[in-house]
Amino acid sequence: MRKGKLDNETLERLMLGRIGQARPEVLVGPGIGEDCAVIDFGEYNCVLSTDPITASASRIGSHAVHIACNDIASAGVEPLAVMLTVLLPVSVTEEEISKIAVQADEAAKSLGIQIIGGHTEITDVVTQPVISAVAIGRAQDNRDGSFCPAAGDLIVVTKTLALEGTAIAAEQCESELRLFLNVEEIEYAKAMLEQISVVKEGVIGGRLGVKTMHDITEGGILGAVWELCAREGVGAEIKAAALPFDPVTMAVCAYLDLDPMRLISSGSMLMIASQEQAKEIKKAIATYGIETTVIGEVKAKETGVVVVMKNGERETVLPPGPDEIYKTS
Repeated sequence: MRKGKLDNETLERLMLGRIGQARPEVLVGPGIGEDCAVIDFGEYNCVLSTDPITASASRIGSHAVHIACNDIASAGVEPLAVMLTVLLPVSVTEEEISKIAVQADEAAKSLGIQIIGGHTEITDVVTQPVISAVAIGRAQDNRDGSFCPAAGDLIVVTKTLALEGTAIAAEQCESELRLFLNVEEIEYAKAMLEQISVVKEGVIGGRLGVKTMHDITEGGILGAVWELCAREGVGAEIKAAALPFDPVTMAVCAYLDLDPMRLISSGSMLMIASQEQAKEIKKAIATYGIETTVIGEVKAKETGVVVVMKNGERETVLPPGPDEIYKTS
């Protein structure tokens, strides 16, 4: 089978119908486009998410913490803790193990969360470090029908897109990129991984009552919009000319023949908000030096998901397939 997440059709056919015994306490379970599970814990809801990290080697400890916490932030709540399962190849050294632990510790401290457990194992099943992280948050369930996206709502993203994919590609293909980019551009691309957290904007979005959010990961911005629309039962129109890509990202994608619209984009939060909310979000998030960009509009479900290209042509957005980043490995 192909690298990357299972495509949505295969996921639904093989996995999503097999969830064990349904429990009334489970408010949100597995589904296409769902970043988190939510369990009724009485006064509060427990919000949980899990993610593996397999594509980033040099900063895998911090990456694992941030990626899992990003999903919690997409529910509009602040993460409290993480658990890490760390699988290491037999070639690993004590220095490498320590480096992973230090990275995870520093990332957790930067987010104000605690690493509360997990499992660490050396195994010949893996050839490079693999980390699976579970993040935990707490929320009060105070949402009603007014939070459902509707035609005319705006589609907003934070920061620039494809940050994670640009950083990973620059790290994995550095020798090749040196033929086209200078040292400063390559280091700038790799440093994009430092912008990977979307916790600040996610918590602000939750506080301001954003209608819904989605962490932009594998499949890039177009994959994330498709998943969010499938989850919410709406359509969308995206303007390609409005998509915020850093010039270095565009250069990396051009030289490596990657589609930036389908490139893994952790570090950017996708939001659906009313026009008035979008103004409030822009102002609130800007206090942290974070830019927001309106990239499109919610449409009726029958419209489907379309992207209007820069030449004016309209293209139907298909369900996400393997991420572009896998072309570099």
